[in-house]
Amino acid sequence: MKKLILLFSLFLAPAFSYKENQKTKQNFSSNNTSHKRLKRDWIWNRMHIREEIDSPLPHHVGKLTSSAGNKNAMYIIEGESANTIFKVQGFDGDIYAFERLDREKKAEYELTAHIIDRRNNRSLEPPSKFIIKVYDINDNAPIFVQKVFNGSVPEMSRLGTAVTKVTAEDADDPTVAGHATVTYQIIKGNEYFTVDDSGVISTARADLDRETQSTYEIIVKAKDALGLTGESSTATVVIRLTDINDNFPVFKRPSFHFKVPENVSVGGEVGRVEVEDIDEPQHRHTKYIFVRGDYRDTFEIVANPFTNEGIIRPKKPLDFEKVAEYRFDIEATDQNVNTAYYKPGGSKSISTITIEVTDVDEPPVFAKHQYEFKVRENDPEIKTLGSVQAYDPDAAKREIRFVRRRASPNGDYVRVSASGIIQLPKPLDREFSSSYNITVAAQEVLEDGRLSDRESHAQVHVIVIDENDNAPELVYPEEPRVCENAAPGKVIIRISATDKDEISPRGFFRYSLTTEDSNFSLIENYDNTANITVKYGQFNRELAKIHYLPVIISDNGDPELSSTNTLVISVCKCNEKGDFTFCEERAKQVGVSVQALVAIFICIFTIIVIALLILLRKRHKKDLSGLRRNVAEIHEQLVTYDEEGGGEMDTTSYDVSVLNSVRKNGIKPEVVPSTYAQVQKPPGNTTSGAGEMEMMIEVKKDEADNDRDLLPYDTLHIYGYEGAESIAESLSSLESGSSDSDIDYDFLNDWGPRFKMLAELYGTEPNEDFVY
Repeated sequence: MKKLILLFSLFLAPAFSYKENQKTKQNFSSNNTSHKRLKRDWIWNRMHIREEIDSPLPHHVGKLTSSAGNKNAMYIIEGESANTIFKVQGFDGDIYAFERLDREKKAEYELTAHIIDRRNNRSLEPPSKFIIKVYDINDNAPIFVQKVFNGSVPEMSRLGTAVTKVTAEDADDPTVAGHATVTYQIIKGNEYFTVDDSGVISTARADLDRETQSTYEIIVKAKDALGLTGESSTATVVIRLTDINDNFPVFKRPSFHFKVPENVSVGGEVGRVEVEDIDEPQHRHTKYIFVRGDYRDTFEIVANPFTNEGIIRPKKPLDFEKVAEYRFDIEATDQNVNTAYYKPGGSKSISTITIEVTDVDEPPVFAKHQYEFKVRENDPEIKTLGSVQAYDPDAAKREIRFVRRRASPNGDYVRVSASGIIQLPKPLDREFSSSYNITVAAQEVLEDGRLSDRESHAQVHVIVIDENDNAPELVYPEEPRVCENAAPGKVIIRISATDKDEISPRGFFRYSLTTEDSNFSLIENYDNTANITVKYGQFNRELAKIHYLPVIISDNGDPELSSTNTLVISVCKCNEKGDFTFCEERAKQVGVSVQALVAIFICIFTIIVIALLILLRKRHKKDLSGLRRNVAEIHEQLVTYDEEGGGEMDTTSYDVSVLNSVRKNGIKPEVVPSTYAQVQKPPGNTTSGAGEMEMMIEVKKDEADNDRDLLPYDTLHIYGYEGAESIAESLSSLESGSSDSDIDYDFLNDWGPRFKMLAELYGTEPNEDFVY
């Protein structure tokens, strides 16, 4: 019924507007006394139409009218959606909508109306703009801007704490009461949360516990004032409870038992206790406290920041022989827990800890880590300084052996016996080192007699007490010089001394001259220095250009020691100002220590020995090479037979007559092969020299048996005797050294390589390198 009344009012609105306009014009006309031409005008300004009209199309919108009153007037519209959605009847001005309108798509249409004369199309009135407004009918339900909303709130928050806000929009006209007003309602989860008309979601209770339920999903419904809803009028809200530190840690077990060797290092890990804290990691601040047991000075418990475990560590060394088991109670707590939200159940969690110490084979333990002994230097009577002590801390109580490991300074100055006695093999010299340090190792003797590989160490310091056994020495300054015309009392140089011993507490060094018969005097300064001054003045360079001044220095020690040192003072020429102009250069003394001389002589001797060995080796190699070469060449030329023959009559190697002729005449033969010449042996004694040969063989055998320098041969070669029938006489080189022949055999060098051996054997210069 309301819709019909509204529609009727829309249709009657233009008619009422027209009648009121006519009445106004008539009143204006009757009241105006002047006769003026009336201005023609449109009789409308805007039109209205309801959206989504469900009656058949077209729908009447309104009517265009004008005061022109011309029967030939025709109406035309232009503009947005003209002649498409909206059309006008030209003869009466009625406007119709040929489509159903949706206000949510377009709420207003702006058009322009024209009135023309249909006969000539001339405009009867100026064009006028008008608006067609679409009325809302509340045909849209609220729609959420997103399907899922997220929010968070700390657990255990107070009642009414805001969580998040949801938003839904209604496309209807907000100017029409009730059409676009959106209200919200929680249809799932309203026992935990509430929502107001603005869409703000708040907590409905104060005991929301994250550890019980950490996430909530609620469904919110949106509707307008008239209760219109649709499929998009609901949304899901996911609410996450954030953690607060409202829970204490709890031990996972009521007791923990650990085993640890007694040699665990201080600060090492003994074991770990585990706790459970249901809060998130950033809110876990477990602290472990000793509640029963007096072992706070022995152990400490440190919380692991990543796992929240309690790490038990020893604060001092453990000893199985003293305490074999530790038992104590610890409490796990969290001082940062917010007590305002604390849940009942007890804030304390206590667990019993048992630590069992196991025995291990420990190294020996020294009675002291450092030992100190004092001894006077150069004391030959002191052989033993004291001893070191160590014991086996284990129940076995094994025997202990001691051995020296390191020494400073390095050397055999301080010894330690197997029983730990500190000994001095020789007196110590403080000037070499004022202290001697050794490291002593203690080892246990095992049951089989071997030494254990586990050892402990102690430091032994031997301090050497000084004895006054070194005389003071002069610290030689720059070369002292004096002018030949120096005045008496002129200071030549200030001298000082040094002493390898400790400075005597009784005073300074004392200086003096060995004689007063010189042109120099000595004045002590009583600060360990003295001045050498001119005594009489006026030195004579013609008599002495260099003076040698002996100075005695004493150390005031016990016993008192002194030394005589010589100052070499040069007398120089000087100018009027006292500056040195000329001084003789004295020869600088260069000293070489005995050790340096010994090292130099050893090096020289070593070089000589090496040179001799090299020379002898070369000579030996040369002799061996000559032996190998000569023996080989001899064996090439000389042939040994096992039976005696008739001399040269049974060989065709050489023409012996040629050799005889050369020896007698000295003629160089032609180097051509010659046939063997049959030589008639000269008449003579035809008896063979069997007796001589036998004697010769016996002599050579005896020489071979008794002469160890001869080379060993399996057969005896005899070349010294050729027999009585040889016409070429002896060609052997064995007797050439004693031959009285004056024949010059140098011509053999010209005969070529075949006679090279003979040239060497019969040369005028015998080869000393030849060895048979």
